[in-house]
Amino acid sequence: MTNNGRSSQPRPVQLDDVSKAIIEQLQADGRRSYADVGKAVGLSEAAVRQRVQRLTESGVMQIVAVTDPMQLGFTTQAMIGIRTAGDTRVLAARLAEIPEIDYVVLTAGSFDVMAEVVCENDDELLELLNTRIRVIEGVQSTETFVYLKLQKQFYNWGTR
Repeated sequence: MTNNGRSSQPRPVQLDDVSKAIIEQLQADGRRSYADVGKAVGLSEAAVRQRVQRLTESGVMQIVAVTDPMQLGFTTQAMIGIRTAGDTRVLAARLAEIPEIDYVVLTAGSFDVMAEVVCENDDELLELLNTRIRVIEGVQSTETFVYLKLQKQFYNWGTR
């Protein structure tokens, strides 16, 4: 909370219908050309390029290649629930510095922080847990949820 009693969460960016349509087009196919997106949303290729640049520079969206870690030799994925003493934001910042961790979120409930990891194998996960996560000041306990199979992973939830 900020000192005015409001949440410190960033306010959602107000997007017009054309920007929302551009995002939805790229969520469906991030490789789609600006010309094709322009045809779908009623803008020129140059106008789409400018809007996409503004959306990425502002942090509203990223255009990335989403991979299947298993096919790239990372056979162990897990979500780690962490209970901590002290400021969870400090712990989250420390965790975010670890390359094997691809997702860090502060939570309410049984765990203070959840961190997703992608490792080459179980030995790497064990090493990561024992020598880089559990040793961070403030970590009281961890619980590891190893993924057996990734059933669904989509990023096409659209816009509001």
